[in-house]
This record gives sequence, C-alpha cells and structure tokens, in this order.
Amino acid sequence: MRLLLVEDDRLLAESLQRRLLQQGYAVDLADNGIDAEYLGDVEPYDLVVLDLGLPGRSGLEVLASWRRRGSRLPVIVLTARDAWHERVEGFKAGADDYLGKPFHVEELLVRIQALIRRSHDRPGGQVVCGDLTLDEERQRVVLADGSQVELTGTEFRLLRYFMLHPGKVLSKTRLIEHVYEGDFDRDSNLIEVYVRRLREKLGKERIQTRRGQGYVFREEAV
Repeated sequence: MRLLLVEDDRLLAESLQRRLLQQGYAVDLADNGIDAEYLGDVEPYDLVVLDLGLPGRSGLEVLASWRRRGSRLPVIVLTARDAWHERVEGFKAGADDYLGKPFHVEELLVRIQALIRRSHDRPGGQVVCGDLTLDEERQRVVLADGSQVELTGTEFRLLRYFMLHPGKVLSKTRLIEHVYEGDFDRDSNLIEVYVRRLREKLGKERIQTRRGQGYVFREEAV
C-alpha cells in the first residue's frame, strides 16, 4: 500500500517514514500544504497521514479541497493533543480518523491498518482472503492448514494489495503505483518477478495472468 505522509517536521517525518517502510508501506513525503494537495490530486494513494499545521496551506484547507472535489481518499489527521477544536474541524472537513501529538508510532500503525481494511470493506482485525490470512506484524501469510510462508518486503506489499482486491483485474501500472514510491521506474519488470515468486509460494493457480490487462488474484485456489 502506498501512503502520503504530510509533515513539516523533517526529523519526525523521516522517522515515521522509516518505520512505515519497515511495516511494508511505500511512503511519499510532503512538507507543505501546496505540494500535499497536488500529490493527493494526482497520485493514487491508499491513505494520507496529514498534519494540520503546515506551511503554504493548512491541513484543514488541503483536506477540505480534496473533499470538495469528491476525493474519498482515507485521511488520518495529526493534531496537537489538547487542540480539541482542531479535531472537530478536521472531522467536519472530512477526516476519517485523528491522532493527537505526541503519539506512539505503534498506535499510528494500528490506525493505518484498521482504516485501510475498513476502506476495503474488511473491518476485521486481519486481512483474510479465502483460505489465506495475512500476518501484517510478521509479514508472512498463513495457509489453510496453519502453515506459515515467509515473505520478503516486496512480496508482502504486493500480496497485501492482491488480497485487498481479489477477483479484480489489476494492471502492472496500478500495482506499481500502489506498491512502490512515486519515483520508482514504471518500466521495470520487477512486478513480473515478484508475481512469479508469489506463485512459487502460493501456487501457480492463485494469480492468473490476463494478457494485455494484468493479473487477477483468486480468493480460492483451483
């Protein structure tokens, strides 16, 4: 999943980015409201973590602009812990969740996971697709018989996106947009490489190729 992290505190932003990368997210950074609003308009993010106190344009203005244009992009707002009025205004502007500063990174991670699952109509505590259960904490997948398959970071990111979109034709471009950061070479053949690796681990029939269209992830193995 690809996230946009909007935070003007460079040290905090870089620290959060490192932690989110460790948890299997692709993360783009913006340190001001103008760039954030533009990126949210043109890039297919799965979620935004948005600080409200930004230079150039406030987080509230950015969020309100997205919602006026019909964007349903899930947004977690970061506010000062005692600024209850900012939380109220954030929800009015269209925020899906909020977290007060200072916060524990573990809480942010849990809120991100929960909001992503909810946005894909999977409100439970885990990502489950047919007979597969994704262990997001350990970045591995649990099979129907209880056996566990270890995944590399890229395998984990790709499988998570597949499991959240079963039965849908997913183009290579779409997979790249949601699995890698914005500066990734979109002409790379790495998607094909990692699809092949997932087939080796989960069975060739699990991921079908649609020639000229992309891939389809099956909920049940044939």
